Amino acid sequence: MDHKHLLASLSGDERKELTELSDRPGLIRLFQHVVCMGMLLWLITTQMPGWQLLMLPLGIQQVFLFTLLHETVHLTPFRSVWLNKLVGRVCSLILFLPADWFRYFHLAHHRFTQEPDKDPELAEPKPETIAQYVVHISGLAVWRGQLMAMFRNATRTNDDSFVPARGRAKVMREAQLMIVFYVSLIAGSLWTGSTMLLWTWIVPLLLGQPFLRLYLLAEHGRCAYVANMFENTRTTFTNRVVRWLAWNMPYHAEHHAYPAVPYHKLPAFHARTREHLQVTEDGYARFNAKFAKQLGR
Repeated sequence: MDHKHLLASLSGDERKELTELSDRPGLIRLFQHVVCMGMLLWLITTQMPGWQLLMLPLGIQQVFLFTLLHETVHLTPFRSVWLNKLVGRVCSLILFLPADWFRYFHLAHHRFTQEPDKDPELAEPKPETIAQYVVHISGLAVWRGQLMAMFRNATRTNDDSFVPARGRAKVMREAQLMIVFYVSLIAGSLWTGSTMLLWTWIVPLLLGQPFLRLYLLAEHGRCAYVANMFENTRTTFTNRVVRWLAWNMPYHAEHHAYPAVPYHKLPAFHARTREHLQVTEDGYARFNAKFAKQLGR
């Protein structure tokens, strides 16, 4: 059974239950995430012994805000629309990833998942050699692409096909305001001689990015170029910590099959879809080990 037939088999009551939104679960999860990051930030800023080692766990938590930004694109982590937009905007500033631009990018990815020449995620080919894999995992190409997109948007030179004409002015203003924000932060740091932004934000993001790349590669890497979401998207079975960190997005085939399901309802939806999933893996380490082994073949 493909994802369309599965969705058609759901009753109206089942659809209503699966897609019901709520602020409470998202606020609790967000509070947990903020508290964890806040504790690490405090330990780093007070320079407790070994504080340098804490930049890695802080960076992992920071980069995985991408999964929350991703969910706010769908307006599902919270019932309140304004809360989705506010949280998404804050995440986008932390990640150097323009929220409005990313929304157009991501919705096009959902509309054309694994369709060559249409899915914007396929514009950057998946690694085919060990060297390409190392560069991909480093995140350097991602940082370069995000910063270039921001400056293209700010200077009206954006030609991304997934950004509609009506949205170009919006992504331009967004990029310009983000650049002003970052320049102000840099100027303030230089003026005061403080290096805290470097140790609590920039370096942690650089350290954490490879872990996000390893995670994201499993979502569609080596999946078929077909329309069925149970074939073109992978669900990865993992532990509670990773599911917590990634806002349940390891249930990725389920998410693509029914994007209106909020993150906290994905385990319930997974129970309905598990027997129909065609591409799964037991853990991210196992997936990446297999992926790396096949490179160059």
